[in-house]
Amino acid sequence: MLETLQQLDQQLLLTLNGLHSPYWDSFMWLFTGRFIWIPMYATILYILCKNFNVYVTLLTAVAIALTITYADQLCATWIRPAVERLRPSNLNNPLSEFVHIVNGKRGGSYGFPSCHASNSFGLAFFLLFFFRQRWLSIFILCWAVLNCYTRIYLGVHYPGDLLAGMFVGLSGALIFYYLLRYTLRQKKIAGLLKYDEHNRYLIEHPKEIAHTRLTIYIGLITTGIIATISPLITLHP
Repeated sequence: MLETLQQLDQQLLLTLNGLHSPYWDSFMWLFTGRFIWIPMYATILYILCKNFNVYVTLLTAVAIALTITYADQLCATWIRPAVERLRPSNLNNPLSEFVHIVNGKRGGSYGFPSCHASNSFGLAFFLLFFFRQRWLSIFILCWAVLNCYTRIYLGVHYPGDLLAGMFVGLSGALIFYYLLRYTLRQKKIAGLLKYDEHNRYLIEHPKEIAHTRLTIYIGLITTGIIATISPLITLHP
C-alpha cells in the first residue's frame, strides 16, 4: 500500500513538474519567495490595528507568529529528520535526473513534510478561523495552494510532502487560534476588544471586519507584478 502511494506520488510529481516553460520558471521562482509577500503580510497587521485595540492586535499577531513557528519547526526539526525522505531534486535520489529544476535550486536533503506548505496553510487556516470573511478565506486558500504548487514545479517537493505540510499547518492554526480565543475570553482581556466592550465574558466575532479586502487587493497586485516582470528575468536550469 505504501509503495503504491509512493509510486502515485512520483508519477503525479513528474506529470506536474513536466509542465514547464521559461516564463513559468521565472513566475514560480518569484512567487515562491518569502520577501515578495511582505506587503501582503503587512496588510494583515493593518487590518488588526484598524479593527482591534493594541492588546488584541498584539495577542493575535503573536498567535499568528506562533502558528508559523510551530509549523515550520515541527516539519524541519522533528518530522524531516525522523522520516528522512529525500527531495525529488536531491542528487542522491534516482528520480532527480527526471526532475526539472530552476536556477540550480535543489533545496536541502529531506523534504517531508514541506515547510512551505505548513507555513502557508498555517497562516491561511488561521486567517480563515479568525476573520471568517468569505472572500478573504477563498483568496488566502488559493494563495496557499499556488504557493504549494510552485514547490512541485521547482522540483523540490512531492505532492505528498505538501499534503502532509498542509495538515501540520492546520494543526498549528487550530492550536493557536483556540489558545487565542481562550485568552481573549478571560475577564481582563475580553473587555479590551473594541467591538465588544460591554460584554466582558463572551467574545463574539464582529459582523463586519473592515478592510479585509485590502489583503486580497495587495495579494493580487503582487501576483500581477510577478506576472509582469517574469518575462524580463532569465533563469538557468
